[in-house]
Amino acid sequence: MIGYVTLGTNDLDASVKFYDELLAVCGAKQLMNLPEGFVLWGTSLEAAGLAITKPYDGKAASVGNGVMAAIQADSKELVNALYEKALELGGTDEGAPGPRGDGFYAGYFRDNQGNKLNAFYLG
Repeated sequence: MIGYVTLGTNDLDASVKFYDELLAVCGAKQLMNLPEGFVLWGTSLEAAGLAITKPYDGKAASVGNGVMAAIQADSKELVNALYEKALELGGTDEGAPGPRGDGFYAGYFRDNQGNKLNAFYLG
């Protein structure tokens, strides 16, 4: 299973602010903040998390075509709240929240660096 997903950033401070506020909506907080520029959020170190970092090779971070991180929510309301918060924080729409097949509800957005994410609920 996946332990955490890491997304690249060219503006660490702006990304930290974005994810501090966005992930607080689902109860996540910073679990690691390393001096070399790696920040990890989650609800515990035993659960999957999301991290950001500047690329190790020193080159600019870029958005992967077809790459997406998904945040599991425990309700449709939380999906909606995460999506709205992302847009409020400068993210962009990639597909408004709604049903995407039997029992799958999701909203898609990009963060303030262009990385694609979704928030989803199964049920």
